Order: sequence, then C-alpha cells, then structure tokens
Amino acid sequence: MTYVRRVLDEAGYRTTLQPLSHDGATGYNVIADWPGGDTRKTVLVGAHLDSVLAGPGINDNGSGSAAVLATAVAVAKAHLPTERHLRFAWWGAEEGGLFGSAHYVNSLSPAERSSVRSYLNFDQAGSRNTTTWLVTHDPAGSEGAQEATKAFEKYFAARSIPTFDIGDTGSDDQSFAAAGIPVAGFTTGISDCIHSACDDIHNVDPAVQTASTNAVLDVTWQLAVTKDRR
Repeated sequence: MTYVRRVLDEAGYRTTLQPLSHDGATGYNVIADWPGGDTRKTVLVGAHLDSVLAGPGINDNGSGSAAVLATAVAVAKAHLPTERHLRFAWWGAEEGGLFGSAHYVNSLSPAERSSVRSYLNFDQAGSRNTTTWLVTHDPAGSEGAQEATKAFEKYFAARSIPTFDIGDTGSDDQSFAAAGIPVAGFTTGISDCIHSACDDIHNVDPAVQTASTNAVLDVTWQLAVTKDRR
C-alpha cells in the first residue's frame, strides 16, 4: 500500500487512503484521481491489493494490482488529457468478503454512483497456462458496461487471443454490480496455486501478465479519451 501510494503521488495523482474496519482491524483502500476529465462520466479501474495469509498472493492479486498500477503510471508519463475523469483504486480486504470495495461503494452518494460510467476490475491477470481470457459481461447490459466489454473483446480479437464470456470475476466487481454500477474487466482464471504458499513469482507467466497489462492500458486509455455525445 505504501509503495503504491508513493508511486502515484510522485506521478502526479491526487491520492487518498480510505480507512475501513474489518475483523477488528483497520485496513485501507487506495484511491487515485488523474486530474481533469468530466467527473460525471468517471472511468474507475481497480484491483484488490490484499492476499490470503496462506500465501504471498503474487498472482492473486499482485498481478491485477500491478497491471492497474502500470496503467496509471503510463497515463501520467504521457500526461494524458482525458475527456472522461479517470480514477484508479486498490481495494483492501477483498479476500475476506469484498469488504474494501463494498465500503467504497457504500460511501458513495446516489449522484456519485451514477457518475461512474464503468468500473473495470482485474483479479489474477497473470495465471500460468492461460489460453483463454475470461471477459466480464455485465448482466444489466448498460451502455458503459457494453462499451468497455466490446473494447476488451476487440482488443483481444485483433491479437487472436481467445476469450470467453463470464458474468463476473467473483471479485470486487460484484460490489459495484450490486449497487447498479456498470462493470467490465477480465481475469485469466484461477491458478493452480490460488490461496496457497506456491502463489509466488513463479506462479505468474510473464507473457500472460504482459498481454493482460497491455489490454488494461489500451482499453482504459480508449475509454478515458472518448468524448460522450451531449
């Protein structure tokens, strides 16, 4: 958490720590806003930062967190001027029951919820032996969700990367979907070492991680610079 916040602060983000209480302890969500863009049309990109006690959680979910952080850094290095507001988040306490993302969603006013055009979630982005990326399809089918999902599918199809439709990743996107916020994103599926001591650096395929990170960056960039019709 400390490292993520330092990188974001140095890159020029407006970064905040949102405290939350769970199981008698205090945890945090890291929220980072890129200056500019229409806050009534916010693109929110997130991943959970915690892991289980049984293992280091390098794939679940260091891989997703790293992909989101790399995207945020790339945006800053390019000084990207956005049409829509761009926000990044790293959730705490996902493994215990989506507590971090649920806390964030519950803290939003009705107007703030409606301002999120799409929430993009990434959990396990570097699973070994991945041949098919699992792309989220929001059952509600809202405009924001459809736009993001189609962008991911187009990205993968252009590179001959197979995809499979899923309703959700079983992760923090559920907190947003339950509140009626459009969701999208993808996962590379459950690895052999999920929630185990072997979920270390050797449990991440560099080629898979690279493909996932490039997809996160490309689609996030597209959505951020797209101008909505008035």
